[in-house]
Amino acid sequence: MNSFYITTPIYYVNDIPHLGTAYCTIAADVLARYERFLGKDVYFLTGTDEHGEKIQEAAEKKGTTPQKFTDEVSKHFRDTWEKLNITFDDFIRTTEDRHKKTVLNLIQKSLNKGDIYLGQYEGWYCVSDETFFTESQLVNGKTPDGKEVKKIKEENYFFKLSKYVPLLKEHIKKNPDFILPESKRNEVLSFLEEEIRDLSISRTTFNWGIPFPKNPKHVIYVWFDALTNYVSALDPLNNPKKFEKFWGTEKNPKAIHLVGKDILRFHAVYWPCFLMSVGLPLPKRIFAHGWWTIEGQKMSKSLGNTIEPIAFTEQYGQDAFRLFLFREFSMGHDGDFNLKSFKERSNADLANNLGNLVSRTLNLIDKNREGIVFDKPIDVNSDAAVLEIYNEFNKLCDLYKTTDVMEKFEFHKILTDVFKILNLVNKFIELKAPWHLAKDATKKEELAFVLNASAEAIRLSSLILSPFIPQTVNEILKRLGQEDSGISALKWGAGKKSKVTHGAPIFMRLQ
Repeated sequence: MNSFYITTPIYYVNDIPHLGTAYCTIAADVLARYERFLGKDVYFLTGTDEHGEKIQEAAEKKGTTPQKFTDEVSKHFRDTWEKLNITFDDFIRTTEDRHKKTVLNLIQKSLNKGDIYLGQYEGWYCVSDETFFTESQLVNGKTPDGKEVKKIKEENYFFKLSKYVPLLKEHIKKNPDFILPESKRNEVLSFLEEEIRDLSISRTTFNWGIPFPKNPKHVIYVWFDALTNYVSALDPLNNPKKFEKFWGTEKNPKAIHLVGKDILRFHAVYWPCFLMSVGLPLPKRIFAHGWWTIEGQKMSKSLGNTIEPIAFTEQYGQDAFRLFLFREFSMGHDGDFNLKSFKERSNADLANNLGNLVSRTLNLIDKNREGIVFDKPIDVNSDAAVLEIYNEFNKLCDLYKTTDVMEKFEFHKILTDVFKILNLVNKFIELKAPWHLAKDATKKEELAFVLNASAEAIRLSSLILSPFIPQTVNEILKRLGQEDSGISALKWGAGKKSKVTHGAPIFMRLQ
């Protein structure tokens, strides 16, 4: 079976789940569900990043140990994703033994290769970002986004990042889809044209981390610890077949990393160079998504404008939330979460378009055809409107099956096309007025044709939408008496004769 590997970043446990982390995790869930729909063996990884100075300080402020602190927050992330119906296959924690063993194994490989050496570091360090900054990068003595830095001087282990920069540049240029979107690819290439210094990968000013091999006064710097989770989750030390199956090979890479644009450099520069050092293939793709503002303002605890995903979805529904995240904005761009726009989009797409179509079609089938659907073939050439719907579906299904659009996170393209077709189907029903046909005994065949064609459009739309709004689609297919049998069912005319169930409206309009 074809395999597929999708990862989110592992989320830092100094925070709680919010709109930004939910956006990334739900996007990965959409892609994982899509790949399963295609019949692939999917491994979907998420988790928490639990080491570092910030965590040690946060635990001390709470009067607890770092381990107890991380246990509590990590559980909150896991519980949140489960409540949001995220279908992850694994949840990795960097405090787990399987992770620590893999980190130490790979660090040792890099040491053996001569790519890590002991030296002195002096420079500016931001505890909040777990990042070093040069003097030229600071703005008024702070990080570019205004965070505090402190001057540190200490003995560190360094990784020979500069050694691998030429190889990385060559790989990026040969593989234009390795970093997406294109603007971020260009950003990384521009950075690689600068003078790249070797990278500090250990710290001695705190001890909450993985001790360095044979020198435990050093702990492994959080990014080299954290990034290795993508490998350690596949347990290469104990299960090399599993690792190769999902990570892939140099000629056939499988891993897709979905990350926020703020951590692109760590994933697109440091991580590939480290993988080259330890002799592992590079991932297939690194995609950097944009950021969300709330009502035009940057999300901020002090402003009180953050969105708590569980509370929001309990009020407005998971599928409406999921759809809005990907409907209007390309994932490579920033978006604004505006409640008015959210309600308008939900009403237009889900209540008026899809929900209304399902409700009246199934109601008419129930009342006028004894609930029986897909009992007769649909001759698309007999009606110009149906032929147009059929042709549009064929184009969309072909696009959907290629994987190119979905695996490049161009979700908005698929969603735009689906709802355009659903609009066509609603116009077709208005044109044919099956409620009038039902009153004329001589129009039974035409009525059957109109309702079967409309039901088939609902079935196909539902299959395409299933990764985006899974709960809604499950209900629609159940009412249609159909099963989600995967990619084999994604063709016009594949609906099986069944008896429909007409229930309450799928979506209620939001006031």
